[in-house]
Amino acid sequence: MSGAECGCQAEIGTACAMAAAALAELVGMGVDQIEYSAEIALEHHLGLTCDPIYGLMQIPCIERNAVAAMRAINAVTLANFLTFTRKISLDLVIKTMYDTGRDLNRRYRETADGGLAKLYIKPRNVVQKESE
Repeated sequence: MSGAECGCQAEIGTACAMAAAALAELVGMGVDQIEYSAEIALEHHLGLTCDPIYGLMQIPCIERNAVAAMRAINAVTLANFLTFTRKISLDLVIKTMYDTGRDLNRRYRETADGGLAKLYIKPRNVVQKESE
C-alpha cells in the first residue's frame, strides 16, 4: 500500500511497524512480541493523512519519519511489558489501515491538495537592504 492509495499511515505507519519488528528481533524478543511491536507501531498511525507541502517530502514527511522512529522504539518497549494483555492482532490493524486509507478523501492521499499542503502559505522572500 502506498501513500497515494492509503495516506501516510500506509507509508510511515508501515515503516514504523517494520522498524519496531526489526528492533524487537534484535533485542531477542519472541515471535509474538515481535508481531505485537509491529501492531502497536502501526495502530498508532491509523488515519495519518498524506499532505506533502508542494508535493515535496521536506514538510512534514521528514519530521513524521523521525517521530515514527521514536515511536518504533516505544512500541517495542510497550510490547515487552504488555504482551500478555494484547487484544488486537497485526492482521486486524493492517486491514483497518487499508479500509481507513480507502475511506480517506482523495485529497489526503499524497496529492498535496489537503491538510498542511492546502493551508501552508509560502512566506514571501524578504528583501534586505545592503548594509553601508
